[in-house]
Amino acid sequence: MAPSREEELQHLLRRAGFGASEAEIDQYARRGLLGFSSAAAHLLTYQELPDDVDDAIGSVGYVGVTAAQGRLAPAVNINDARQRWLFRMVHSKRPLQEKMTLFWHNHFATAYSKIAGDVGATEAARMMAAKPSEDAGSVKGHLELLREHALGNFRDLLVAIAQDPAMLYWLDGRTNVRARPQENFARELMELFTMGVDTFTENDVYAGARVFTGWNLLRSGSGAAAKWVFNYNAAQHETAAKEFSFPIYPNGDRVIPARSGAAGLQDGLDLIEAVARHPATGPRLARKLYNYFINETDPPDQALIDEIAGIYYARDYEIEPMVRRLLLSSQFRDPANYYKRFSWPAEFVVRAIKEAGWSGFSVGTALTPMVNMGQQLLEPPDVNGWELGRGWFTTGAMLARMNFASQLATNQKFNLRDSFRGRAASPDALLETAMARLTPAPYTATSRSALIDYINAGGTYTASDTQVANKGAGVVHLIIGSGEYQLI
Repeated sequence: MAPSREEELQHLLRRAGFGASEAEIDQYARRGLLGFSSAAAHLLTYQELPDDVDDAIGSVGYVGVTAAQGRLAPAVNINDARQRWLFRMVHSKRPLQEKMTLFWHNHFATAYSKIAGDVGATEAARMMAAKPSEDAGSVKGHLELLREHALGNFRDLLVAIAQDPAMLYWLDGRTNVRARPQENFARELMELFTMGVDTFTENDVYAGARVFTGWNLLRSGSGAAAKWVFNYNAAQHETAAKEFSFPIYPNGDRVIPARSGAAGLQDGLDLIEAVARHPATGPRLARKLYNYFINETDPPDQALIDEIAGIYYARDYEIEPMVRRLLLSSQFRDPANYYKRFSWPAEFVVRAIKEAGWSGFSVGTALTPMVNMGQQLLEPPDVNGWELGRGWFTTGAMLARMNFASQLATNQKFNLRDSFRGRAASPDALLETAMARLTPAPYTATSRSALIDYINAGGTYTASDTQVANKGAGVVHLIIGSGEYQLI
């Protein structure tokens, strides 16, 4: 049976966003965006919408935050930064921007703790999450960089990442000098950020390290405006020619020529262009985006991946056309691909908040549960990022999800009662109302019957306010904590 327009929209918003509240679905309907194509176009053109979600932090009607110092300070406190990002995921008018920011956060996998060990907690939080508009030195943190380039040009993103102070600490570029070439960034640029394993040699890694000698940091400014900035140090650049096993230039030349120190910055730009152009980079990005948006549990549609990779090269490394083609593909809309991706903890938490409600709830209370689920934002476990798919689901992580479901449903008990009242006259009606609100994957008849048994347990169900409150919150807890809800 073909999905309804509402089901298509909910699928789109789970994958290209973080789910939708009932109010958001109503807003889409009022704006004539219930049609799939118009809704997808709305998501893709987010730059036409104001980026003003942060202005609502602390306002009535929005999910709460828990500020240790009375006022959220995400530019200097990493937990406040994590809360602000969760707030954005819940309320942004630009959900696809936050979704792609999360994608790049895992792709470039830069962690706060190592940076904090070098520069201290406050400076590290600033380096990770400050917004230019709120920082005395106009610092643009790593997270803001990812948001800015979310659907932009991949080569430009690589250049920005290579010069990002957080990355220069994370992969030790700040210590990369001509006498001691530092290999970490060059290795991950090729292995994790672009071409992938088995596409380069150890000699390429060493040559890449020499390419980026002199890509260091400088302390600039004074007082509150003092900050770490990218600094190309010509005196520390290794000026000899660098040869690679793969083409650096379109004519097939594999050697970056010897350049003076003053001209050596171009070495790094040439290598970044080369790895962006490499024939393995487009397909690798296309596969990752396919898994993120279409399906990560079944064998991939190689024809679509090839097409997306072709778009990457034809459109000069632009990401937006790749994502647009994926979202508008027949494969994305195919109901067989619904619920074929395991939700990341951030996706699970934000979707649950959006669908169950947030009145009186703080995203600050989600931070510790998310750690137990296996994802602490701005703290990926290593350069490989998080283990995705079924890798999220250890026994402890699933228990953490179930406990969070209980915590949220209990917190929203009376809000759910008010919402369900009049739509919960029978156990079946209560369950259908909860299912429509939470949009889990389809239940088997046995699982559905178990939920009905739960509602009927403890006495005859009469839809009293007390029963709607208790059973409503209980069934919401069970659904959010069920296996079916972990899929998006």
